[in-house]
Amino acid sequence: MARARREAVTRPRRAWPAVALVALLAGGVVLSACAAPAPPRTRAAPGATDVILATTTSTQDSGLLDVLVPAFEQQSDYRVKTIAVGTGQALALGERGEADVLLVHAPDRERTFMEAGHGTSRRLVMYNDFVLVGPWDDPAGIKGATAAEALKRIAGRGSLFVSRGDNSGTHQVEQQLWQSAGVAPKGQSWYQESGTGMGATLNIAAEKRGYTVTDRGTYLALKDRLGLAVLVAGERALLNIYSVITVDPKKNERINAAGGRAFADYVVSPPAQTLIKAFGVARFGQALFVPAAGQDEAALGR
Repeated sequence: MARARREAVTRPRRAWPAVALVALLAGGVVLSACAAPAPPRTRAAPGATDVILATTTSTQDSGLLDVLVPAFEQQSDYRVKTIAVGTGQALALGERGEADVLLVHAPDRERTFMEAGHGTSRRLVMYNDFVLVGPWDDPAGIKGATAAEALKRIAGRGSLFVSRGDNSGTHQVEQQLWQSAGVAPKGQSWYQESGTGMGATLNIAAEKRGYTVTDRGTYLALKDRLGLAVLVAGERALLNIYSVITVDPKKNERINAAGGRAFADYVVSPPAQTLIKAFGVARFGQALFVPAAGQDEAALGR
């Protein structure tokens, strides 16, 4: 099966419970990447240097890829071509054999993907949390409420809610939250689907003074220009776990299995986990993600 040609996405170079997560992120996360020993250089087979990474938009919009990808490329012969889409689309690319490795955040769908035989390995990489954000003056009065109660208030008052509507990991969590709230928002005049990534959805919510669900990392990366506040956070259902999956090479004869495995091995390695642990500290005073390689997924709450 011939593999579709894809161009790399151009990237500019550049919690648990809310209190507990912020404390975890802020405390002891200032380790410098230089503290980790340099790994041995990863060699690629001749003519197999390109690695296709399909990943969620939050890893790009937060700026994390602009740290991890160059670091991986520096210690290997591989060059990463990134496709940043919603997790649902990233998993679909994997199912079709149009990516070598996935970095995604929808655990239930990832387990289904693995059970169907589309991937050869799935490992935890990191986590942060989802938060419900909205205008500072909070017209729906949701600040401090549970996520379910907050969504009920938004629906009851007809306040604008902007959904990604793209089958991404974030969109799936949002849908689960609406279900928990006993509200069916689709088709309501106050409920709008952007059909875009997290960064664009946040910009729309800011421009229209609406509410939305976002991962904390993308929110913090864009916070200064948004004018949106975190109003609901800290629930177990809002945990946001990221995993790396290597795609089964039987899906497509052109899959770079060695390259995908090399990238997956790197992002769970001590040097990459140290980079993740420190990412965002200098700018925000807290890390945007918590490294989780080797941890028990069930213990994290999923």
